Amino acid sequence: MDLKSIIGLGVAGNFTGHLEQAGEAEDFANIKVQDEKAPKGLFPFYSNSKTGKFIEIYPLSSSKISRPPKGESLQIEPEVALICEISYNKGQVIDLKPKKFTAFNDCTIRKPGAKKISEKKNWGKNSKGISLTHIDIDGFSRGGVMDTYRLACYLKRDNELHEYGIDSPLIGYSYFYEKLLNWIVFKMNTQNDEGPLESIAMHLKESGYPANAVIAIGSTRYTEFGESTFLDVGDESFIIIYDSKLHTRRSVEKLIQDSNYTVSGLSILHQIVV
Repeated sequence: MDLKSIIGLGVAGNFTGHLEQAGEAEDFANIKVQDEKAPKGLFPFYSNSKTGKFIEIYPLSSSKISRPPKGESLQIEPEVALICEISYNKGQVIDLKPKKFTAFNDCTIRKPGAKKISEKKNWGKNSKGISLTHIDIDGFSRGGVMDTYRLACYLKRDNELHEYGIDSPLIGYSYFYEKLLNWIVFKMNTQNDEGPLESIAMHLKESGYPANAVIAIGSTRYTEFGESTFLDVGDESFIIIYDSKLHTRRSVEKLIQDSNYTVSGLSILHQIVV
């Protein structure tokens, strides 16, 4: 699949406590949700439209993160991305089918006062990360392959490995499986341009109703180190999705130290900050 033809979307607030750690909870103070555990909204990070918007710059890289031109502070956001097929009927999304999942870095500018989430998500080339290893989804529901996978994140600085995100099970997301898919489809069709959010239906229309989407489903919580540490040139970011039936946190750390990324049951995204 040519990822330059997709629409790139992210889910905001799908892991308890992350928005507070990221200093973004106030952005959503006036956004009403029917379920207090529900994510706060969808945001675009890439659109293959031709309207001159900044999010039309392809941001995905599997090897590096570029510092923003104004030097704003950056943090890793370790996430799972779903690669999905989209079905439409008369301009409405009627179905979303996750086909693969992969490690994703929703790397974010800490930019107080930004009007829209997207302003902090795409500052040009190499501002996002996606692993080259995409794992097939046999069924996006309980009993499927994703039940036993976990998400971990590390930062390597001065040859020392630091745990950056709290190692978490994928089923620990607030909304997951069918509940998440139903919520995403609903928001694709109905989300308004309000506060930090944007109309996703408008972006879908402007990009010619793309057949596929990469959807980052939310960042896990930071460790104390991750919450207080911003990225610098030369830092190495590692986001790992691993099958807990085959790997442990310690074995994953050894794979990172040994630069061994091709074993089964693993999707690793390794990026260097430039």
